[in-house]
Amino acid sequence: MSEHNYKFDITMSCGGCSGVKSYEVSLETQTAKIVAEESLSYEKVLQTIQKTGKKVTGGEADGEKKSVDLIKAE
Repeated sequence: MSEHNYKFDITMSCGGCSGVKSYEVSLETQTAKIVAEESLSYEKVLQTIQKTGKKVTGGEADGEKKSVDLIKAE
């Protein structure tokens, strides 16, 4: 079976994905690894994920454990 490559044209209203260079999601390990430009903060990425309704149970920034407490919208 071959793979699919999907592209969607989406009307977006926030810049939550701006600055994301790449990402890898694993359902098996329940993790998302995100490579972001220096201008995109850990807090902004966490906030964007939380806005989707997903429960974040742990986080790291550049190998250092970070808080995942709910961050109020900017």
